[in-house]
Amino acid sequence: MPQRSVIEAPNPFREGIRTKESLEPCVMVIFGATGDLTHRKLLPALYNLALEHPLPAGFSVVAFARRPYDDKTFREQALESINEFSRQKPVNPQVWESFASGIYYLQSDFHNPAGYEKLSSLLSKLDQERGTSYLSTPPSQYPEIIQHLGAAGLNRNRKGWTRIIIEKPFGHDLPSARELNRQVGKVFKEEQIYRIDHYLGKETVQNILVFRLANGIFEPVWNRRYVDSVQITVAENLGIEGRSSYYEESGAIRDMVQNHMLQLLTLVAMEPPVTFDADAVRDEKVKVLHALQHLSGRDVLTNTIRAQYGPGWVGGQEVPGYLQEPGVSSNSTTETYVAMK
Repeated sequence: MPQRSVIEAPNPFREGIRTKESLEPCVMVIFGATGDLTHRKLLPALYNLALEHPLPAGFSVVAFARRPYDDKTFREQALESINEFSRQKPVNPQVWESFASGIYYLQSDFHNPAGYEKLSSLLSKLDQERGTSYLSTPPSQYPEIIQHLGAAGLNRNRKGWTRIIIEKPFGHDLPSARELNRQVGKVFKEEQIYRIDHYLGKETVQNILVFRLANGIFEPVWNRRYVDSVQITVAENLGIEGRSSYYEESGAIRDMVQNHMLQLLTLVAMEPPVTFDADAVRDEKVKVLHALQHLSGRDVLTNTIRAQYGPGWVGGQEVPGYLQEPGVSSNSTTETYVAMK
């Protein structure tokens, strides 16, 4: 009996992406380069790119942070992080040597103008026409870094392009988000600004709409007539992993709910967009957000739960509770768990 061919539904978010293209070298400046996000996510991701899709000759990473490291020390720590967190193990020595040769470390406080002058000098030596600044710091430091980038002339490049990537959370409430938007808009043009939610880059998240809209079985019943309720769970077996300064500012609501989980909610609940371009998908997401019931003070008391993780065991290892984590106040009320409906 002949085998049936399997036809995979195209992913609309990947349509139009060129699989083979002439890549141009650039330099990526990572602010907060000694932090958890850089070592757990950014450096392993860049190494994976170098391994799977060779980076262009001349690609460089400039790590900008406060700790008194040099190039050699930071490269050693980067290798440890890649060995632990890269999806491609073991590390390929040849690829690593090529990748590591383009990593540089610049020690400076974020508020020190001299640090940005040294950064400008280093970038001139690297002679790159294209550059990206990645803000991998606590959100409270975004405005200061943005202002110093502008003052040092690092918001423009006469030969090529300059971009800035701003991680979530974007502000801590609506007024602060608007103010941050105003401040970054004074220094960078809109086409230079990339406000990102890295959950949208996860393959499973990207495939939600494909699963819904390209599936003749599910889409006809994906509505309130057939679906009684939807539960979205994002569970982790990690603690704050040294991120106390960040987590004490944000908590689980700003770290997970306001961005990642609302994005998941909109992808699950949105109507099919007219097209799959960015504006059309965004417009349908916004309709979902406008349709959400606003929580009153009474609703918050009855429909939400905030909590903290306590000491216990994970994977056979004893772990501290949140209040015992270094850098966390013993009377902190910051939530590490939240549930709401």
